[in-house]
Amino acid sequence: MTAKNAERLIVALDFSKPDQALELAKQLSPLGVGFKAGLELYMAGGPVLLAELASRYRVFLDLKFHDIPNTVAAAARTAAALGIWMLNVHAGGGREMMAAAREALEKFDNRPILLAVTVLTSMSRQSLIETGCTDNVVERVCLLSGLARECGLDGVICSPLEIGAVKMATSQDFLTVTPGVRPAGDVIDDQARVATPAEVVEAGGDYLVVGRPITRAADPLRAAEMIIAEMGGS
Repeated sequence: MTAKNAERLIVALDFSKPDQALELAKQLSPLGVGFKAGLELYMAGGPVLLAELASRYRVFLDLKFHDIPNTVAAAARTAAALGIWMLNVHAGGGREMMAAAREALEKFDNRPILLAVTVLTSMSRQSLIETGCTDNVVERVCLLSGLARECGLDGVICSPLEIGAVKMATSQDFLTVTPGVRPAGDVIDDQARVATPAEVVEAGGDYLVVGRPITRAADPLRAAEMIIAEMGGS
């Protein structure tokens, strides 16, 4: 297990009770991992809980802002003021919205990493067709990644299967943050496009988001350690 790989792991604190999130974060904090706060936890604890977590740990705020540019810019500023390490917007909101979010963060000395959500990892080719999108998944992800880079964002949320294509379509230093990561032999739950930790690292992924394989484990600390070990390398 190496510090570098531990820092690349982001544990999803998908809980409906703030105390559960705080307890798990405390338990895993010696590893040096980051933590994701999504819709479920936000609805349970709100900005007060986010500020508490952000004062102790690296927090990825996963609320996928998607609204008119002014509203998204205001939300991004508010999140940054809480000390959030990383946040995201939906690339589907378009150029003006993403640029507004980026500009809203410029005044912060330690501005959050700003990412764009491309295609949710629960979606398949059929899911895109049902929404009227004729691109295949990789084409759609690469198109939105290119747009996000043009708008000055730091990276994208994509599935592990699109990491290489995103890097080729943008640059090697354009960040990829990948949900849909499952340890070898684990169940995939409701994810459609998944890979193992080792496969993500081999593909050049920068950060891995893992939730249920850790949060539902009998021993979450051991589960996290095993995922970090499975990443291999340094």
